[in-house]
Order: sequence, then structure tokens, then C-alpha cells
Amino acid sequence: MPIHDWTRVGAGTFHDFHTTWLVELKRALNDGLLPPDYYAMAEQIASGLGPDVLTLQADRPRSGNGEAGDQAPGGVAVQVAPPRVRFTFSAEADQYLGKRKTLVIRHASGDQVVAMVEILSPGNKASRHALRAFVKKAEEALRAGVHLLVLDLFPPGPRDPQGIHAVLWSEISDHDFVLPPDKPLTLAAYVGGDALQAYVEPVAVGDILPDMPLFLTPDVYVPTPLEASYRRAFEAVPRRWRAELEPRGPANGG
Repeated sequence: MPIHDWTRVGAGTFHDFHTTWLVELKRALNDGLLPPDYYAMAEQIASGLGPDVLTLQADRPRSGNGEAGDQAPGGVAVQVAPPRVRFTFSAEADQYLGKRKTLVIRHASGDQVVAMVEILSPGNKASRHALRAFVKKAEEALRAGVHLLVLDLFPPGPRDPQGIHAVLWSEISDHDFVLPPDKPLTLAAYVGGDALQAYVEPVAVGDILPDMPLFLTPDVYVPTPLEASYRRAFEAVPRRWRAELEPRGPANGG
């Protein structure tokens, strides 16, 4: 199913879809995509990420080179199958991204948070304060070693002229990111911890959503079925709003 132009409808309609999409992603991840020791839950994180996130890595060995502490049986090893995205970036530790209504991935050992999925809404970029709050929480998560998958189906605005990844990455690197003019929407997977990594796939309205990596450790990820979950969520959108979002034919009917 092609990506729809969500600027055609109000924020409330997207919020309704956003909620359902999170549930469909949770269902897919818990239905065999995540390794047995991991699980996904939709959680409300209003402010701050909580002590379980900030102490997440304290009791878990992390080698960063594929040793025992980095293994997640059932996931995909980066060295075996690197994520297939258009852009990849690396940077030394030092900041970004956060949460609101979020899909949280936890490890059964202590129920520790290891990853989050964030679907941006218009409210995340509605003001300088809102965008800054998002970036601050992101920084907190990544510094704590939490991995992130960020999905932004809204075009750039005055506060993020090159998209959400450019805003996030500018907090940790001097590298300037420029969105391809024909792909103004952003899908980005981030590896948290000491050596930050970003896997970025620009997309556009009308594209089919690709699977994106959701990292469980710095070296292991699961492919997240964005298109299949998006399609199921869209089927639950009220017909009145589906009609607004479906592609429109030529104005002259030809």
C-alpha cells in the first residue's frame, strides 16, 4: 500500500491511525519477529525515560564486537546482513531523541528497555519547544544505550527543513544531512550507546514502505514490517477519512 499524504487530514485523524499502527507493529513483533526473550508494549512516556532506561546497560555486558553480551538469538546479525537503506552514518556517543506514546521493546531479564519505536505526529514539530523536547528525549535514550526506530510521514517544515534526521544528527555530528528532493519523508533506525549509528531511508508519498531494522543490540536487529502493519492499520481508518487520503485522479476525469 503506498504511503498516503497525511497532510490532507487533521491531526486527530492521524492520531487515531498512529495509535492503531503502533498496535499492529506490536502484534507483528510479538508474533514471532522478536526473539523469545524480548517483548513489545505500547507505553505512555510523558516526560523523561525513567530509571529503568537510564540504568539499562549497567547489568548487561556489551562488547560491541559480536561477543556474548551483544547476541539476541533470532535476530539478524549486522555483519551477516547489513540493513538495506540509502544512507548510513556513524558518530561517537553524545546525544538525542525521545518519547510520547511509544512502542517499547523490553528484555525479559529484568524487563529492561532495549529499544523504542516512535511515530512522529504533527505535534512533535508544531513548535520549537515541541521539537526540542523530542530531540532532548532522543538524546537521553541513545546515551543510555536504547536503540530507536523513528518514522516520520510528514514533510519537512520550517523547524526541520531537511527532515527529522538532520535535526537529530546535528546534535551529535558536524555532518550535514540533505534529504533527496524527491524523498521528503524519513525512516531512521538508530543504534544507541558509545558508538552511535544511523540507518536512514528517505521515502515519499506514494512509495511502498520498506522494512526497517529495529536494533536489539548494537550488532543484531529484527526487520520491522512497516508496510504490512501500515496496511492493516489503514484498513481501520474510518471510510470518511480513507476517502480523503486515497490518491486522487486527474481533475478533468481523464
